[in-house]
Amino acid sequence: MNATRGRMRGALLAAGRGLLLSVASLAGSLTLFVLTVLSIAFILLGIGLVTTPWVLTAVRRHANQRRLLAITWSDVRIPVPYRPLPKDVRGGFTGQVERTTLMLKDPATWRDIQWLMVDMTAGYVVATLAAALMIYPVEGFVLAAGLWRVYTDDRYWYAFVPVDSQASGLAAAALGVALFAAGVLLSERLLRAHFVLARSVLAPTHEQELALRIDRLTETRHEAVDTAASELRRIERDLHDGAQARLVAMGMNLGTIEALIEKDPAQAKKLVAMARASSAEALTELRDLVQGIHPPVLAERGLGDAVRALALRMPIPSEVDVELDGRAEAPVESAAYFAVSEALTNAAKHSGADRIWVDLNHVDGMLRISVTDNGKGGAATGKGSGLSGIERRLGTFDGIMAVSSPAGGPTMVTMEIPCELS
Repeated sequence: MNATRGRMRGALLAAGRGLLLSVASLAGSLTLFVLTVLSIAFILLGIGLVTTPWVLTAVRRHANQRRLLAITWSDVRIPVPYRPLPKDVRGGFTGQVERTTLMLKDPATWRDIQWLMVDMTAGYVVATLAAALMIYPVEGFVLAAGLWRVYTDDRYWYAFVPVDSQASGLAAAALGVALFAAGVLLSERLLRAHFVLARSVLAPTHEQELALRIDRLTETRHEAVDTAASELRRIERDLHDGAQARLVAMGMNLGTIEALIEKDPAQAKKLVAMARASSAEALTELRDLVQGIHPPVLAERGLGDAVRALALRMPIPSEVDVELDGRAEAPVESAAYFAVSEALTNAAKHSGADRIWVDLNHVDGMLRISVTDNGKGGAATGKGSGLSGIERRLGTFDGIMAVSSPAGGPTMVTMEIPCELS
């Protein structure tokens, strides 16, 4: 019974999502396709050089939103294959020309345009079918309940059933039951088929994906080297300005104590107390330094308990749900821990939320983490945002991050790292 209710609930949810996707496919994709074609056509007139980067950016956002829905609604992962624009692109008209050229040279741009055509046709049909199988049966039930009387003089067709009497109304209801049963079985599969269809067009070829992966690994390797160098400089600075300075002062105090221990025992006792306090402070600073490098709770008890400990220290009530059957390698756990820490810190500082949920699980060779808050939304993901640091950290392990943060909330940060548990 519970399984049947769960299947019906899932089918109804899939129908609602299919309805939303059908609107987005027809209105959003159709509009963007027309604007894209017009903008590219007007390049020869000069107008398109200004409009094309804006239109293609909107297309990418539309495609990325579909990628996010694919992974969150149907667990279908669609890679993000766009080539990054150089940081030194100039402003003004010359910069617009350069952006237009770079974006049109990117193969992913043309896959996006092909996807718009597929999405507003086949994608629309599949999404609509997922919704119709659960919605259309309602009409059959209403006809059987008495609406058939409206059509006694003019026969009404419900699918292939002509309705003009109570008997034909009951036949329409029977067809509605059959369609509803089909919807319970197929709506979730049709929703997934919509995203699989999108992946077949949006995803790069195997060769392109390998080239992108090499470029990404090269970039993240450089970033990892720079991050490691800056982290080493931070550790050296903290040691020099903190624990080392206190240990030097403690050594000087011990030398003074050695000289005063017989001449002025009272002063020597004061210096001993100061040396003891300095040693305690130095030990605390060393522990804090180690905590910043690799938290002891992470090494001793694993990622799940380390994230729970993080949540306990948050100023906002936070719930943590962990479903891990083992432990990942230490570097992966460390990256995941600090990524969650950064996401929680951002939520506490900027979201205005009063509740945070963290979910950790491992499925199909992927460590998946989601951090959700019920705040105001509008989280930034650009180069200057705190979330960009999470992307760089995950990129070292070929991981990805997706952010859903509509105005008004909620905000969901989803992270994936390929790894195996032991």
